Amino acid sequence: MNASISPSPTPPAASDSSFAPLRQKLFAVLWVATVIGNTGSFVRDVASSWIMTDLSPSPTAVALVQAAASAPAFLLAIPAGVLSDILDRRKFLICIQLLLASVSIALMTLSALGMQTVFSLVAFTFLGGIGAALMGPTWQAIVPELVGKKDLKSAVALNSLGINISRAVGPALGGMVLAGLGASVAYGVDVISYVFVVAALLWWPRPKSGQDDLTERFAGAFRAGLRYARASHELHVVLLRAFLFFALASSVWALLPLVARQLLGGGAGFYGILLGAVGVGAIGGAFLLPKLRAQFSSDGLLLLSACVTAAVMAFLSTGPAQWAAAVALLLLGTAWITALTTLNGVAQAILPNWVRGRALAVYLTVFNGAMTFGSLAWGFTAKAIGVPYTLLAGAAGLLVMGLVAHRIKLPQGEADLVPSNHWPEPLTEAEVDHDRGPVMIQITYHVEHAQQAAFLKALARLSAERRRDGAYAWGVVQDAAAHNTLVEWFQVESWAEHLRQHQRVTHHDADVQADVLQYHSGSEPPVVKHYLAINHPAQGRI
Repeated sequence: MNASISPSPTPPAASDSSFAPLRQKLFAVLWVATVIGNTGSFVRDVASSWIMTDLSPSPTAVALVQAAASAPAFLLAIPAGVLSDILDRRKFLICIQLLLASVSIALMTLSALGMQTVFSLVAFTFLGGIGAALMGPTWQAIVPELVGKKDLKSAVALNSLGINISRAVGPALGGMVLAGLGASVAYGVDVISYVFVVAALLWWPRPKSGQDDLTERFAGAFRAGLRYARASHELHVVLLRAFLFFALASSVWALLPLVARQLLGGGAGFYGILLGAVGVGAIGGAFLLPKLRAQFSSDGLLLLSACVTAAVMAFLSTGPAQWAAAVALLLLGTAWITALTTLNGVAQAILPNWVRGRALAVYLTVFNGAMTFGSLAWGFTAKAIGVPYTLLAGAAGLLVMGLVAHRIKLPQGEADLVPSNHWPEPLTEAEVDHDRGPVMIQITYHVEHAQQAAFLKALARLSAERRRDGAYAWGVVQDAAAHNTLVEWFQVESWAEHLRQHQRVTHHDADVQADVLQYHSGSEPPVVKHYLAINHPAQGRI
């Protein structure tokens, strides 16, 4: 199910309330099915990574498997986020499970017949990555449908725990099956896991989602998501910190099969044990995180994760004893889950609900892009200078990056992003077609000359909100005949998109708007006007 190492949501606290969602039958059934499906995927991934070391000893070829798994998520995360909002999620997930099962059946058949090649392994890994990329945002999006609002955070935390249980069990199981029964049986285990997932989804009596006149279509929703990502400075900071960390840390994941075989002298079973140690460390880290959060800020946690990961990479480069390497990977798992949950948690905290799936898809794009290009780069580097020196280079880069990037502070994520619904309905002479556009909105302010500098500074903060919520152009002009009259204008692509802006404005945005309005000196509120593009019958749109 989970074709690559993906960011996990906030980990659970060690309390009974953390497991409350499991008392709800629907969530419990799908959660268990997800754990089984992810376990099967990790079994498949172990088989694919190890088979590649048999087919080709080249570090580039081994790293190519990791790149093929994560590249589709880099390419398709944003379209997947849009699709999760406009399609029936249950049917969409079932189709994806059938696609992934078909991939594993093909890999099982090729392995059983002895026809597996480097090309076929990479190609089917890439196809499996496509399925995982399409599935990721949708699994996150269905959680609010399975539990009540009071249990939502606990449900998200349990999903994180489930992924790490699979990460602990799957690789170890995959290593044992691979060593004892062969690759075709390992792929068969993955095929069986999809039976449980599809059965659970078929059992789920999900009601059909209703649509209204303002329901977004694919193209418009895609553009709106990109506009938000382009205009959100806070999201830019999270994306930058994530890219720097994962691009450098990807070296240990890309080269771990070669570390197990060449530096540590282990077999397939030992490789599975190493991956299982990462999963066990991640589970321990999930329960340790509440105590760490009480001692460190988000920036401190990310710096700590970078230091621990760098130390483990440097230690592995020395070719330690196998038991010592397994202990080191316990620490790697703890550091990895700390970094994942910290960055993902900050991203969740700064996003309003209307764009959460698409913006998180942008985050996944950056994450998987860093893993993909990082894996390829580290694979070529290892071919040139060897695995030990490559791990040392990655460790040094990660440590330096952690110290430098620590100065770029992550956003606090404390703003109230609940819709405020404080904008009045726009006044129109007649009903306006929703697809008519573009639309220009003008707001006229009267501001005394002495206060205009402060007004423009506050208005600049408001402009960011306009752009995030749908405006593709924004500006402010001054009346040449009355210098105290300033007009803010912005444009959106359609009337429907402007009506969506009314629904998207948050309480935090309302506070920013109130800061702007304090400089307005008129006795009446600022005048708001809406202008619609005209389609001239002879000349076309003006």
